[in-house]
Amino acid sequence: MSFRWKKFGGMLAGAAPLVGAFISLAWLGWSVDAEPTSVFLAMARHPIGAIALIQTFYTALLGLLWMRYRPFKAPEGVEWPKVSVIIPAYNEGPMVGRSIRSVAACAYPKDKLEVIVVDDGSRDDTFFHMQFLRREFPDLVKLVRFSGNRGKRSALVAGIRAATGDFIVTIDSDSEIDPRTVHEMVTPFLADPQVGGVAGRVAVLNRDSPISRMLEVQFTLAFDYGRAAQSVYRTVACCPGALSSFRKSIILPFLDEWENQRFLGRPVNHGEDQALTNIVLRQGYDTVYQRPAVVNTLVPTTYSQLSRMFLRWDRSYIVEGFSFARFMFTRYRKNNRLLPIVTFFVSNLRFVLVAVAIMEAPKLFDTNVTAVGRSIVALLIGTIFSAAYYLRFERSFRWVYGVLYAVFSLVALQWILPWALVTVRDERWGTR
Repeated sequence: MSFRWKKFGGMLAGAAPLVGAFISLAWLGWSVDAEPTSVFLAMARHPIGAIALIQTFYTALLGLLWMRYRPFKAPEGVEWPKVSVIIPAYNEGPMVGRSIRSVAACAYPKDKLEVIVVDDGSRDDTFFHMQFLRREFPDLVKLVRFSGNRGKRSALVAGIRAATGDFIVTIDSDSEIDPRTVHEMVTPFLADPQVGGVAGRVAVLNRDSPISRMLEVQFTLAFDYGRAAQSVYRTVACCPGALSSFRKSIILPFLDEWENQRFLGRPVNHGEDQALTNIVLRQGYDTVYQRPAVVNTLVPTTYSQLSRMFLRWDRSYIVEGFSFARFMFTRYRKNNRLLPIVTFFVSNLRFVLVAVAIMEAPKLFDTNVTAVGRSIVALLIGTIFSAAYYLRFERSFRWVYGVLYAVFSLVALQWILPWALVTVRDERWGTR
């Protein structure tokens, strides 16, 4: 396939979520035998319909931004800097060895690379596997061990303080990176001194259950599509713990603040990645997305595990949303201040939608079957087009799992955000 056709196919894939959103609206209009303008007006008069319209036009904005996204390229003849890769681990067992080995096997110059693995008081054989890899790569791997469990933030802080590199790359201990990932995670810093944090592309390592297959498609939509659009206006909201990188000089002065963060008087032990991203943004630096940097990570395979993961994420979303709101109207940087505010308000329409849905729930019993059917078909149309974006990365019929995820999320996951709001002061990490 020629480059021109590949580029055209990529643009079609990027436009798929937008096309799906507008076709869904057109379907609603056609199914009720109404003019498009009257359908829009009818929807705008209802809170849920108004939110749907706002989300549709926001999707259009993201689509336009996505089309402008380009990964960063390293300058010609660049001298690669010293990099410290930090891997915090707790009760990870043999998987931590696989994570370390993937870094050791990467293409980055070994004399410019160090791997700092922090055992956060594991009670299984995690430290044994760390020692084994330390003996195999004595010039590359450094070990830090806590006598008891102190939390992921403390483990990362210990690793950062022990680091000798100018740039920090963080990787989860249940993940493996591609051979060129370290190069790619450093490249944006070398291309632009205004970049303070970089988010890598998170892919699914285990595809052995319906839930993990659904997440494989969802990660592509939520992480690649969304972060590519955010990267255009230099405000990726969360540089993920699974794979992110930072200028050490920016984050080093704020390690104590980050480690001891509190919310409503309680310690915050979740969302360390988004909290660190907010610190970088607050200092006036940009956070960007580097698509060629890939990490493959283990994801939940059961409903219980999935619920705990999303509960952690939503608690972090609430806490760090407050943190970002405290400075988003200030002159924290010269450019790109408007679109982050737009994204903040559109994202937080989730809370309005949940509140309206709860109040409107009794009316569902009075809704006729035809209206419910139209809404379900509209949802499926939009989801099918959005899931088709996955085909850009994988030529596989697994994109169908993206459609299944939309239905599954609607039926089984809508309770998580309200519960996260109620239990936001619960500082337990909730992974094990």
